[in-house]
Amino acid sequence: MPLQRRDFLVGLGGSSILSSSALAATRTLPEFTFHIVTDTHIGRQDNEAALKQWKRVADELNAASGAFVLHLGDVVDSGREAQYPVYMDVRKTINKPVHEIPGNHDPLDLFAKYIRPRIDMSFGHGGVRFVLFNNSDRESHLGFIKPPQLEWLKSELAEAAKADQFAVLCCHVPVHTNLHPDRGWYVKPADGQTELYALLEQHKNRVLGLFHGHFHNGIRGWDDHRPFIECCFPSCCYNQDRKLVNHPMLKGFVVDDLRIGYTNVTLGGGKMILAYKPLGAESTARHETAIP
Repeated sequence: MPLQRRDFLVGLGGSSILSSSALAATRTLPEFTFHIVTDTHIGRQDNEAALKQWKRVADELNAASGAFVLHLGDVVDSGREAQYPVYMDVRKTINKPVHEIPGNHDPLDLFAKYIRPRIDMSFGHGGVRFVLFNNSDRESHLGFIKPPQLEWLKSELAEAAKADQFAVLCCHVPVHTNLHPDRGWYVKPADGQTELYALLEQHKNRVLGLFHGHFHNGIRGWDDHRPFIECCFPSCCYNQDRKLVNHPMLKGFVVDDLRIGYTNVTLGGGKMILAYKPLGAESTARHETAIP
């Protein structure tokens, strides 16, 4: 797929035959918007720069119209325990629900102590089941999905089918294989990638997306497992220009805006829109894809 330099890149998902339950969900899926933030890294470099940006994000989220916020990991930097209450003090000012997952910088015991006792969890909104699970490890940038988690994910998707819901899966480390010019951080086949894709194939007309943080280079995604897409979202702390736009070796999609910010996600009407929102500014950068 060609990558466009400015404004937005549009990629339409492939067509497929829908089950009767998926058709029913399509007819009743209302349009709604939510927000995605990730990689706040509170305490990075032992200064308050990341905290100041998190406060700005919170202020903007309070003025935004989305129903809730997903935080896709690395709440604090390098597991600094003293920074979790600092993060939470700002988080409590946000006037809508916030749902976090851990990243590789978040020790699970501290995440459970300060954020949420149950690490892997799910919730429903607007006909969609959002499934949040930890696939990161403090000792590695790679991702890992272990057999007990695969069983739990299997049960979550079965519950989504029973309730006639679509599903969005959220974990910090991308599942999709990525090499140069990407970072090379993903869930390898021996660490759960093969089994997860096999499970998603069984629910391919129900799963809308796999959402991740971790990369710190703006919106970066893949659409070769249609009809769902896989996407890494921009950091609230810092983003790096890895020269992905128009790179001849790149597969998938990028959104050409590397300013610090968050993403507004709109589902419904047969499409998913990822609209980028840099802090204190506006942007026309977006990615739109068809959904079942």
